[in-house]
Amino acid sequence: MAFTPLNALNEFLAVARRRSFASAASELGISPSALSQAVPPAGAKLGVTLLSRTTRSVALTAAEGALSSKRVQR
Repeated sequence: MAFTPLNALNEFLAVARRRSFASAASELGISPSALSQAVPPAGAKLGVTLLSRTTRSVALTAAEGALSSKRVQR
């Protein structure tokens, strides 16, 4: 899958919505491995970590929360 800003945003939003790389990958029709490799570079381009991951969960970080609140205020 080619990297574009819209692809990265769509992939990140799917993971954030589902709180699961496997579920988001299924929704997007790609492998969990490909999704796992695609999402971190999107945050790196912004200079922040957007997701906190463990072996069993995915959570949004404070940086994502701040990003979301800025979108709402506009």
